[in-house]
Amino acid sequence: MKLITAIIKPFKSDDVREALSEIGVSGMTLSEVKGFGRQKGHTELYRGAEYVIDFLPKARLDVAVPDSLTDQAVDAICSAASTGLIGDGKIFITNLEQAIRIRTGETGDDAL
Repeated sequence: MKLITAIIKPFKSDDVREALSEIGVSGMTLSEVKGFGRQKGHTELYRGAEYVIDFLPKARLDVAVPDSLTDQAVDAICSAASTGLIGDGKIFITNLEQAIRIRTGETGDDAL
């Protein structure tokens, strides 16, 4: 099993959710986060004063998938989250040793 963590633009979260649902991913966690990478933030003008915004709003998507679905899930996230502009985000894939469904006690792929 793999844990896919994707940092994406917030307005793309619905597109990514739909793309993952189409390939059979049944559950995911979405969090509102702030961060920056090469985009480095920006400056804004508010009532005549200039403010530096270092951390930009992003969405963090965590989804656990079986090994057989990893490549499809990554492709779905990439295609749905891409705008072609700087700040589209990153995807991190880590090995997931165990998953347990609390209600039933199912483990492994069955728990996903």
